[in-house]
Amino acid sequence: TRTLEITPLNEVILKEIAMFVESFIYKHPQEAKYVFVEPLEWKTNLDPSAFESGYIVSETTVKSEEVDKDGQPLLFLSVPHIKIRSLGQLSRLLLIAKDRKSCNKNPGLDYNTVKEDTSTVNILDKITKDEDPESEIKMKVGMLLKQLDLYLLNHSLKRISLQICLNPTTVKNHIELLKHFSGKGEQTVLESIDYTSDYEFSNGCRAPPWRQIHGEICYVLVKPHDVETLCVTCSTEGVFLNEDEGEINYERKSEIYKDLVTFFKRKIGKIFRKYDIRFTEEWKKENEEPKEVPKKEEADALPKAFLASSKNILEKNQINFGKIQMTKRLEPTLNWKATVDFKKNTQEKKHGGRLGRSGPPVSPGRAQLVRKSAEKIEEILSDSSSENEEDEEPPDRRQEANADLPSEYWQIQKLVKYLKGGNQTATVIALRSMKDFNLAQETCQLAIRDVGGLEVLINLLDTDEVKCKIGSLKILKEISHNPQIRRNIVDLGGLPVMVNILDSPHKSLKCLAAETIANVAKFRRARRAVRHHGGITKLVALLDCAQSSAKPAQSSLYDARDVEVARCGALALWSCSKSNANKEAIRQAGGIPLLAHLLKTSHENMLIPVVGTLQECASEENYRAAIKAERIIENLVKNLNSENEQLQEQCAMAIYQCAEDKETRDLVRLHGGLKPLASLLNNTDNKERLAAVTGAIWKCSISKENATKFREYEAIETLVGLLTDQPEEVLVNVVGALGECCQEYENRVLVRKCGGLQPLVNLLVGINQTLLVNVTKAVGACAVEPESMMIIDRLDGVRLLWSLLKNPHPDVKASAAWALCPCIQNAKDAGEMVRCFVGGLEFIVNLLKSDNKEVLASVCAAITNIAKDQENLAAITDLGVVPLLSKLANTNNDKLRRHLAEAISRCCMWGRNRVAFGEYKAVAPLVRYLKSNDANVHRATAQALYQLSEDADNCITIHENGAVKTTASLKREFLGYSKF
Repeated sequence: TRTLEITPLNEVILKEIAMFVESFIYKHPQEAKYVFVEPLEWKTNLDPSAFESGYIVSETTVKSEEVDKDGQPLLFLSVPHIKIRSLGQLSRLLLIAKDRKSCNKNPGLDYNTVKEDTSTVNILDKITKDEDPESEIKMKVGMLLKQLDLYLLNHSLKRISLQICLNPTTVKNHIELLKHFSGKGEQTVLESIDYTSDYEFSNGCRAPPWRQIHGEICYVLVKPHDVETLCVTCSTEGVFLNEDEGEINYERKSEIYKDLVTFFKRKIGKIFRKYDIRFTEEWKKENEEPKEVPKKEEADALPKAFLASSKNILEKNQINFGKIQMTKRLEPTLNWKATVDFKKNTQEKKHGGRLGRSGPPVSPGRAQLVRKSAEKIEEILSDSSSENEEDEEPPDRRQEANADLPSEYWQIQKLVKYLKGGNQTATVIALRSMKDFNLAQETCQLAIRDVGGLEVLINLLDTDEVKCKIGSLKILKEISHNPQIRRNIVDLGGLPVMVNILDSPHKSLKCLAAETIANVAKFRRARRAVRHHGGITKLVALLDCAQSSAKPAQSSLYDARDVEVARCGALALWSCSKSNANKEAIRQAGGIPLLAHLLKTSHENMLIPVVGTLQECASEENYRAAIKAERIIENLVKNLNSENEQLQEQCAMAIYQCAEDKETRDLVRLHGGLKPLASLLNNTDNKERLAAVTGAIWKCSISKENATKFREYEAIETLVGLLTDQPEEVLVNVVGALGECCQEYENRVLVRKCGGLQPLVNLLVGINQTLLVNVTKAVGACAVEPESMMIIDRLDGVRLLWSLLKNPHPDVKASAAWALCPCIQNAKDAGEMVRCFVGGLEFIVNLLKSDNKEVLASVCAAITNIAKDQENLAAITDLGVVPLLSKLANTNNDKLRRHLAEAISRCCMWGRNRVAFGEYKAVAPLVRYLKSNDANVHRATAQALYQLSEDADNCITIHENGAVKTTASLKREFLGYSKF
């Protein structure tokens, strides 16, 4: 059981009860002796030493000297459990406990789940009819408790009636006002505020129906300035925080505040910045406007069950509330009303255009909430994309334009009415008739939704009639392709029911349920719901159905059904596998061996979802290791030769994910996978497959042996031909593959002869960060060859590379700096080329202030090459390169150490830079570099120390830090440096 929720009202009630019990032993001494049939039990923090006279006390137990007729003590404490059998002993306990909270660890009743007990209404009648000789005392106790109950009820209702309750209209107005004062910059009160749901019910609420019953109106994602995104619940009682690790948790996590602004001020602190005064004025204007009076038809529609028990008691006791005004109560509704962001223009006109800046169409708060989850970047982008598409759909205005609706719309609505009121036979007939409509048409899908058909279809899944379940699932499977319908199904609790059907002995039911889950689980919340209700384990179990029928020779009807069950299970897992948590759940449920077994089947329609699931999961290192252990690569390579384009695409994607590992790249080559990948490049019509194939080639070409093979299969020429007129997802992979292949001299020459340098340089002006990283790497690889470098310089490629140093993305900066190194090395007049870039030297020196280790290492490497020219070395010295390099000396990153030591070595060759490095304390840290395990660091450090030792003070520092002993053990590596 859970403890009583701490609210101001509950605290008042507890205080009244405590006062009643404390005084009970004095006001009603006879009734205080009445012994309960069952004791009150709970846990307490009260120490036995607190009990004195009237009790038998030991170290861990306490017994009251007062006993019942059977000799049992009326109070018994066995730390931490306590049992009390009379109100007298309970009264004494409260008096003993100075801190009442220590006594109320858990009072033994789950106050949050207590249900109405109608038997308590007639308790006095039962006591009167009781023949127990103590019935008179029992009746007095009952009367006293009933009087307390009525007193608490009246007291609570008076307090509740004095509270100002929120309603959907007020909450909506407040949120719209806050939106106009939200955005980036100092002139706003918030960064963003947005609903978690874009669907609004007919009563103005956005909370699911089962939460509306509890008075909840909507959930809002709020991103204050300099504070993480908060998830806030707006209810009739007020506003409170419910965020739990970035997800909505219906349990309250904070106090209840009367409105949003009060919540922000109390919970977050001062957030209004420069706009505080103006916003407060607007807020007062908003709140001073006359309140909307509920319409009569809305008032008549109030739920009858809302506060039913309180209403009955009030009627019986004829409590007159007089002038107490009860606010409009909320009616849970299932009639959806679409609200979309592109109504923004209308809203701006309505509010008079108070702010020139409008809020973004997608809430930054929602994006922040997604980032807080531990899902990988690909999934975040995929989920965000799908949600954006659904959010930006045009509003459903069919209800407003009835004349334009086709006849099918009204026919389907009639069938839904038959579903609601018909018997089993009528229901089956209505379902079959509904299936005859074109359910792929949006009009038919929304017709089912608008009249409440989704609730009926989901309710039918809870029946015992298999035919009704099958008919309902067939319809849900078809209409769940619609993004709005998918979300409605989740909101109405359809997924848990479908997950339960996966345990059904009927294979047709399991197939339909799995296929519907596959359609619905296209967004994060749905995938999470499947996992939370045990759906992953059940879906993995479906894969086991085809174990005995994986051989082509077995083709009976029974086996065909088993295969279909496994196919549907794999299809659902494919949809669910887009989240990291689900991937781990699939692995823990034993999904990898089952998927590996299914790869041996000849059923192509089975192979597609199986390989699709594997390629989604292969982004995780644990999966890649398991894929190697299960020898899945061989089957993936074999299926590359299939005639099915979708299967080829999924196999190529799986190889792309797995080829991060060298052993996997070797396996692809050993099993003959490189040749089919090269041949698939010739078919450019299917862009999705082309992107997957080029991605696989990119990752496989990281190994030099594979790059050589691709040259033999003439893949280099084909890749160069794909550098133009292709979508970005293809270009990223093509350029990445060329960048890896061009690490070999023969491939660099081939790219130049095929005319690949021009399109590569042209891509340096793009904005796609991943593409820019790959292009700069490819151009840098080609620049190693002097002839290619001449062409790159003529095409203005060096200037474009230099301009990319200003890119805000650190990976692009680092890649551009690495690419500049071979360009400077192989240019004919490198010094003049560098100097011709106005402000270029100053900018690259200032990059030494970066916090990114890769950027620092690449810039140090570039400075090493720039400093080979004396004029450039003098220029960068004047620009303060020595103190900036010295500040980086205390680093543990071996890559940065190597290139930093090389840069220091070069910079020592000008003026008094050697002395300056000593003055800036760069010498001693360099000596420690000799303890590194990287031989390249040793060589670069030896070079730097050699140059620094030209200064006498530096020699002393080098000797004091133990360089002589270290260099003696490394003398073979330092061969050629006579100074040591």
